[in-house]
Amino acid sequence: MQEKLAALRRLYNISQKEMADIIGVDLRTYQNKEAGLSQFKANEMFAIAQKFQLPIDQIFLPTNFEKREVSRGVGRHAAGSN
Repeated sequence: MQEKLAALRRLYNISQKEMADIIGVDLRTYQNKEAGLSQFKANEMFAIAQKFQLPIDQIFLPTNFEKREVSRGVGRHAAGSN
Protein backbone atom coordinates (compact mmCIF):
# COMPACT_ATOMS: atom_id res chain seq x y z
CA MET A 1 0.00 0.00 0.00
CA GLN A 2 1.14 3.51 -0.78
CA GLU A 3 0.70 4.76 2.78
CA LYS A 4 2.49 8.09 2.34
CA LEU A 5 0.50 8.88 -0.78
CA ALA A 6 -2.82 8.00 0.87
CA ALA A 7 -1.93 10.11 3.90
CA LEU A 8 -0.99 13.11 1.74
CA ARG A 9 -4.14 12.75 -0.30
CA ARG A 10 -6.29 12.76 2.83
CA LEU A 11 -4.31 15.63 4.38
CA TYR A 12 -5.01 17.80 1.35
CA ASN A 13 -8.60 16.54 1.10
CA ILE A 14 -8.12 15.20 -2.42
CA SER A 15 -10.37 12.36 -3.52
CA GLN A 16 -9.14 9.23 -5.23
CA LYS A 17 -11.16 10.32 -8.27
CA GLU A 18 -9.28 13.61 -8.40
CA MET A 19 -5.98 11.75 -8.18
CA ALA A 20 -7.10 9.41 -10.95
CA ASP A 21 -7.87 12.42 -13.12
CA ILE A 22 -4.44 13.94 -12.39
CA ILE A 23 -2.63 10.86 -13.66
CA GLY A 24 -5.13 10.10 -16.42
CA VAL A 25 -6.52 6.76 -15.29
CA ASP A 26 -9.94 5.58 -14.21
CA LEU A 27 -10.87 5.51 -10.54
CA ARG A 28 -10.56 1.73 -10.14
CA THR A 29 -7.06 1.76 -11.63
CA TYR A 30 -5.99 4.49 -9.23
CA GLN A 31 -7.48 2.63 -6.27
CA ASN A 32 -5.53 -0.49 -7.25
CA LYS A 33 -2.32 1.50 -7.49
CA GLU A 34 -2.80 3.22 -4.14
CA ALA A 35 -3.65 -0.13 -2.56
CA GLY A 36 -0.42 -1.59 -3.92
CA LEU A 37 -2.15 -4.07 -6.23
CA SER A 38 -0.46 -2.51 -9.27
CA GLN A 39 2.50 -0.20 -9.79
CA PHE A 40 2.53 3.50 -10.56
CA LYS A 41 4.28 4.36 -13.82
CA ALA A 42 7.13 6.87 -13.71
CA ASN A 43 5.10 9.60 -15.42
CA GLU A 44 2.28 9.09 -12.89
CA MET A 45 4.72 9.42 -9.99
CA PHE A 46 6.09 12.65 -11.48
CA ALA A 47 2.57 14.07 -11.88
CA ILE A 48 1.69 13.21 -8.28
CA ALA A 49 4.97 14.63 -6.95
CA GLN A 50 4.28 17.83 -8.87
CA LYS A 51 0.77 18.03 -7.41
CA PHE A 52 2.12 17.82 -3.86
CA GLN A 53 5.30 19.78 -4.67
CA LEU A 54 7.45 17.06 -3.10
CA PRO A 55 10.28 14.88 -4.39
CA ILE A 56 9.11 11.50 -5.66
CA ASP A 57 11.10 9.59 -3.03
CA GLN A 58 9.27 11.39 -0.21
CA ILE A 59 5.98 10.03 -1.53
CA PHE A 60 6.81 6.63 -2.97
CA LEU A 61 9.89 5.31 -1.15
CA PRO A 62 8.86 2.81 1.54
CA THR A 63 9.29 4.14 5.07
CA ASN A 64 11.61 1.26 6.01
CA PHE A 65 13.58 1.26 2.73
CA GLU A 66 16.88 2.50 4.14
CA LYS A 67 16.72 0.23 7.16
CA ARG A 68 15.84 -2.78 5.00
CA GLU A 69 18.58 -2.09 2.42
CA VAL A 70 21.23 -1.64 5.12
CA SER A 71 20.20 -4.86 6.85
CA ARG A 72 20.37 -6.73 3.53
CA GLY A 73 23.91 -5.49 3.06
CA VAL A 74 23.39 -3.36 -0.02
CA GLY A 75 26.63 -1.58 -0.78
CA ARG A 76 28.61 -3.92 1.46
CA HIS A 77 30.54 -5.32 -1.48
CA ALA A 78 32.32 -2.14 -2.52
CA ALA A 79 35.31 -2.35 -4.82
CA GLY A 80 38.27 -3.98 -3.11
CA SER A 81 36.33 -5.56 -0.24
CA ASN A 82 35.54 -9.26 -0.21
